[in-house]
Amino acid sequence: MADLLVKLYDLPSSAALLAEQRARGVEIKRAIGPEKQAVVEWAEKKFSRAWASECDAALSAQPATCFIAVKDKQLAGFACYDSTSKGFFGPIGVDEAARAGGLGKALLVRTLEAMREAGYGYAIVGWAGPVDFFKKAVGAVVIEGSEPGVYKHMVKAAPR
Repeated sequence: MADLLVKLYDLPSSAALLAEQRARGVEIKRAIGPEKQAVVEWAEKKFSRAWASECDAALSAQPATCFIAVKDKQLAGFACYDSTSKGFFGPIGVDEAARAGGLGKALLVRTLEAMREAGYGYAIVGWAGPVDFFKKAVGAVVIEGSEPGVYKHMVKAAPR
């Protein structure tokens, strides 16, 4: 999978997206330290150990570089940045039961806004799976020749 590039200075505002999620009972917020274990465990259970590791890295930063979606005090999704490399967005994961209704786009845009607020002009979406989602949501473009990129020599954990 190739990497994608997003112009952070051309982002749509997250305000309407966040308001829409609030109307559905979902709050998107920057995660805090006491939530670290819950987020990491949830990411591993729902997605993968690698994504859980990236959540751990994002939640070890100050401020945390992980945003979470919460409904009824339960996780519904997360998005991170600077967890793989500086300037990288991802991973992003939304619970299967919560995938309709724009939650993924709201998490994406809010997290990218935080990257812009941190001083980045561009974001790299590393090893992007749903390329069309990123293209449509934020105008991402494929970075030619970027596969496998920074992941080329990644050590993988042994299966449990």
